Amino acid sequence: MADISILDLVRVTQETDAGGALRNSRDLAAHAEDWGYQRFWVAEHHNMAGIASAATSVVIGYIAGGTKKIRVGAGGIMLPNHAPMVIAEQFGTLARLYPGRIDLGLGRAPGTDQLTLRALRRDPESADRFPQDVLELQAFLAPPQPGQRVAAVPAAGTNVPLWILGSSTFGAMLAAELGLPYAFASHFAPGQLLDALAIYRARFKPSEQLDRPHAMAGINIIAADSDAEARRLATTQQISITNIFRGARGLSHPPIDDIESFWSPAEKAEVKRWLARSVVGNPATVRDGIKAFVAETGVDELMIVSDIYDHKARLRSYELIAEAHAGLRAAA
Repeated sequence: MADISILDLVRVTQETDAGGALRNSRDLAAHAEDWGYQRFWVAEHHNMAGIASAATSVVIGYIAGGTKKIRVGAGGIMLPNHAPMVIAEQFGTLARLYPGRIDLGLGRAPGTDQLTLRALRRDPESADRFPQDVLELQAFLAPPQPGQRVAAVPAAGTNVPLWILGSSTFGAMLAAELGLPYAFASHFAPGQLLDALAIYRARFKPSEQLDRPHAMAGINIIAADSDAEARRLATTQQISITNIFRGARGLSHPPIDDIESFWSPAEKAEVKRWLARSVVGNPATVRDGIKAFVAETGVDELMIVSDIYDHKARLRSYELIAEAHAGLRAAA
């Protein structure tokens, strides 16, 4: 049975400011390591009032400091926004502070709009250099070579594990070529999931970091004690995505009883497409959904998003997911 991990969106809600969102994230991570989750990731997003993880390496350090054993990392750092040496310095420092616990997932998208990208002082065409930047970053994290005049201190020699993230076949091909683990963002872009996994496995070349393919896939899972309550909790994420289509990104909204009164038929169709890889329901529904997803994809790991408004309900969701996973693992 595949391992389970968490991608936390560090949601700022109508009742919780950014500080509260960060404290809730750290609290979730502390519970998650007791429940058997493999890793806990946060992602780089800029100019989004509802997400508090823009300073991603800082957030990772805060979460790692509140946990003991779970791996903590970026899912991901949008490398075109940064100089590879700076990211090496940041994550190498984290690796020195929390040895053996830091992951670095790398994405090619900017994670923001073009206006914000200019505010970040980055070249809009820097995404075209993504493969070269990954290699440069990897070199900065490796032991220094004889005659090397520029080193990322204290990152050199930490060999922080790199992951390639993607929502298309481009990332799959790059991860395979470099011999790196691959994470597909099927929690919001499920269309090319199976094609990307097939390409990654078929083209994989062993590397110093990895001797065989290791594939992760994102999946939305909303768990509650009843199917009806899970469906109600899921409306928070449905509202957020609908608002993205409306150009009205903002704070996380509390769940509502009648989602049909909120969206139009066209918006509903778009949200359903976005959330096609979702499992919403009671523990039995979640168990069956996890089993079917792993059987279909053959992934080594699930990166689970449980986008729930209330912190206690979110904790309960991840606890029920872990219990369902433990039952599947015991049966296997």
